[in-house]
Amino acid sequence: MRRYISAYFEDEENLLRATKDLRARDVSIQDVLTPFPVHGLDHALGYKRSNLPTVAFICGAIGLAVAFGFQTWAFTVDYPLFIGGKPHFSIPAFIPITFELTVLFAAFGMATAFFIRSKLGPGANNVIHDERSTDDRFVIIIDLDEAGNQDQIIKDILNREEGQNIQIKEIEL
Repeated sequence: MRRYISAYFEDEENLLRATKDLRARDVSIQDVLTPFPVHGLDHALGYKRSNLPTVAFICGAIGLAVAFGFQTWAFTVDYPLFIGGKPHFSIPAFIPITFELTVLFAAFGMATAFFIRSKLGPGANNVIHDERSTDDRFVIIIDLDEAGNQDQIIKDILNREEGQNIQIKEIEL
């Protein structure tokens, strides 16, 4: 069993202040669910910059190499055609397909990396903490220790920042 506490916020400013207060007291925040991106929330939660752009670059470079290499092989080695005296190895003619496959590989690579990193996709066993979590409210989910040492401190911070529907819940892993 794992214990956690959840609370709603109607305003993102209150959510940000509560997040900063909780992080200042070394409280473990499991997740913050928002209906739209909140500026500064990643920094307040202490998240590092994502590696997704690096994955996109690497997958795009692989797509570029595959597209350019395949076209070069097909038009110069496998099936060279004489079309109006033009050269077989014509780089400007290869650019559109090379660009298309670069974007395709980058997009699929980023989507795959995102699903793997987020533990989403087929067979994922995700917990729904609250049904209305991202409809129109901001929800913060905070891990609690087994002894309950910080329960009152966390409730005080959430109440001070106008947290609503504060509930302690237990979940089986």
